[in-house]
Amino acid sequence: MDQFKSGFVALIGKPNVGKSTLLNSILASKVAITTSKPQTTRDNIRGILTKQDCQIVFIDTPGIHNPKAKLNQLMVANAYKTISDVDIILYLIDASKPLDKGDSIICQYLAKVDKPKFLIVNKIDKLMKSELIDLLEGLDSTIFDEVIPISGLKSDNIDELIETIKKYLTDNQQYYPADMISDYPENFIVSEIIREKIMINTSQEIPHCIAVVIDKMEKKKNSYYIQATIICERDSQKSIIIGKGGQMLKKVGTFAREELQQRFNCPVYLETFVIVEENWRNKRYQLQQLGYYNKDDE
Repeated sequence: MDQFKSGFVALIGKPNVGKSTLLNSILASKVAITTSKPQTTRDNIRGILTKQDCQIVFIDTPGIHNPKAKLNQLMVANAYKTISDVDIILYLIDASKPLDKGDSIICQYLAKVDKPKFLIVNKIDKLMKSELIDLLEGLDSTIFDEVIPISGLKSDNIDELIETIKKYLTDNQQYYPADMISDYPENFIVSEIIREKIMINTSQEIPHCIAVVIDKMEKKKNSYYIQATIICERDSQKSIIIGKGGQMLKKVGTFAREELQQRFNCPVYLETFVIVEENWRNKRYQLQQLGYYNKDDE
């Protein structure tokens, strides 16, 4: 048998290029929420793939963009910091969209990084074969060790991606138990699922102005009782989240509860509340309370 190999791999790229979808596809399990809204991922999400001959810890990072709010600045800083902490970098681009200044800035940064770098051309399912060939021929891939076209949504070329990553792994330590696919506590996953349902079902500025805090999560015999608080920035946003006669909040709660019941394989009782914390995304204290900011971010 080949020697066991392991390592840490970062998924980086601009918002909405499919990093979280790819992670879920690799693990054949949902560990990161996905929506069509940019900046869905706020935290570094770790997903663990363990096979007989390897263990690969993938880190899904927030999309790199031009940040304005303090929260977004922390998100982008988090993504860049991850680059220095991993063994391999996967830089994802959306094959269906032209490259822009944002890609150039990220590539200029990556050119100075001395570690294996893959250019992952995602969403190839949106292109004709001839269009994909033209795209690959037009890419300047000189700073990358590998160029791999994939579809995270359709799971195309995922096996090839894994096999290529294995060639670059240098560690031989198993960091996590073989049956673990993520190292986040359950309450984090629950808060992310609720946030996802809000993002999917609301529009305008709402998706980017909310946070979800799990106040209570209790296992009672064969069921869960969960109490969650949704934080927004203005009374007008609170009204949208609650909806006329409470219909939007009920809809969000229903979708979240259904997914949680499938995940936990038992009944889930979910209570949600909405509060206003003005401009919380720019307040250091609030960001600390929500776990987005710590002393390492000084």
